[in-house]
Amino acid sequence: MDNSKTNGYYLNKIILDLEFVIAHTEGYSQAEFEHNELLVDSTLFRLIQVSENSNKLAKNFKQQHPSIPWRAMKGLRNRIVHEYGNVDLSVVYVTVRDDIPELLRNLKSLE
Repeated sequence: MDNSKTNGYYLNKIILDLEFVIAHTEGYSQAEFEHNELLVDSTLFRLIQVSENSNKLAKNFKQQHPSIPWRAMKGLRNRIVHEYGNVDLSVVYVTVRDDIPELLRNLKSLE
């Protein structure tokens, strides 16, 4: 069993989390999303995981792919974690709807 945690390992975890978010939020209106506590919690958790795993990627890997919004990923995580009870869910919804699919496509192109 290979327990090495390479850039590929962390990239795969990020991709799986983004795919989960897209699959489980697809078709929800903003109001439906915001009123579904389990969906909100699972989405926020997965977005935190995306950031945590992106932080584990090698610095040179991230430097080789400057088109990926690494800082924005970390910034979203910080907002979620440090302002958990006050997270603007409309921003999360728009991010999930508009930004996450593009991020996923861009990350998949790195595999």
